[in-house]
Amino acid sequence: MSNRLPPCIVDVGTGYTKLGFAGNNEPQIIMPSAVAIKETAKVGDQSMRRLCKGVEDLDFFIGDEAMEATGYAVKYPVRHGIVEDWDLMEKFLEQCIFKYLRAEPEDHYFLLTEPPLNTPENREYTAEIMFESFNVPGLYIAVQAVLSLAASWASRQVTERSLTGCVVDSGDGVTHVIPVADGYVIGSCIKHIPIAGRDITYFVQSLLRERESSIPPQLSMETAKAVKERYSYICPDIAKEFNKYDSDPSKWIKRYEGLNPVNNTKFEIDIGYERFLGPEIFFHPEFANPDFTVPISEVVDNVIQNCPIDVRRPLYKNIVLSGGSTMFKDFDRRMQRDVKRIVDARLRITEQLSGGRIKPKPIDVNVVAHKMQRYAVWFGGSMLASTPHFYQVCHTKAEYEERGPSICRHNPVFGTMT
Repeated sequence: MSNRLPPCIVDVGTGYTKLGFAGNNEPQIIMPSAVAIKETAKVGDQSMRRLCKGVEDLDFFIGDEAMEATGYAVKYPVRHGIVEDWDLMEKFLEQCIFKYLRAEPEDHYFLLTEPPLNTPENREYTAEIMFESFNVPGLYIAVQAVLSLAASWASRQVTERSLTGCVVDSGDGVTHVIPVADGYVIGSCIKHIPIAGRDITYFVQSLLRERESSIPPQLSMETAKAVKERYSYICPDIAKEFNKYDSDPSKWIKRYEGLNPVNNTKFEIDIGYERFLGPEIFFHPEFANPDFTVPISEVVDNVIQNCPIDVRRPLYKNIVLSGGSTMFKDFDRRMQRDVKRIVDARLRITEQLSGGRIKPKPIDVNVVAHKMQRYAVWFGGSMLASTPHFYQVCHTKAEYEERGPSICRHNPVFGTMT
């Protein structure tokens, strides 16, 4: 056990991929989940278009290099967390392992992540690629929500470690609310919210476009992203926040300076209401999306109410935030307050309907935010893969050769770590 090289953790997301070795606190490499390939004419079957004359098959880039490559078609193998193009996925993993991690796959166990409700066939494809193409000695495919729960242990005492909780995972492309009981996802109760980091960026961009005329058009997206990441926060009450800005603009309005690369001139803009209106679309989605109007706190409450009655209290007690779009200041406090209001209102109605005969026991609502939130999935994988227990639950090459890829249809959940 002790002379083994550390396992590799690969977390392929819709927007970004995180790579690194078990035992580290943060991923060594973070890059866009993109592949740039040379495709022949746009006619015919996809595999025929990619059928090349020789070594062109090896001519591709991934990540940031893919974004900058000229004369290549940029493709995204993953959409909404699910792999859609396995041919590209294999190419992507190849460069992840050899070029970025600089690892020999035959020497390392691998932990890969999957979205909730991933199909068993997808797990089998993953197993085939890892065992057949890369000849890895062992593979574990972990559900992202369970890893996020494990990552939240970093913020608590050892006695409180549990794999029951409600994970709110918001990345660049999609937001999921996933209830987990004892390490198993309650699949029928998962909800997804069509609002995530990208939508906030678009919303901030539209607010800035309407007001600030000095932003160069080609930089409007980049500027909106910078404003979102540097200056945005969640406010407790919109009306009061507007009043604050109006009564003392010099204190609240920030200046942003940028450089136009075309003619090397500087431009300056004021950042006012965008600071709190951007992330506010989580709690008032109708600002940005007329078709979807349910606030995130209500979605969380609905998800927990749909779960079996005996796990509801533990789920309210452990609402865990994960992903880059939950990093806004005071996100956890606002969410805790809103969920608590909904729960308390329901308890009051119960008491009124019973004419005061039933006194419900108050429900403890707790939203957990922690330092590792942004890379929660990766960090949870890094923690779990650095325990001896990891090697017992991995599927090995010998098992694969004996029984085939179906071994990965079921992945045993880690016992609670001691």
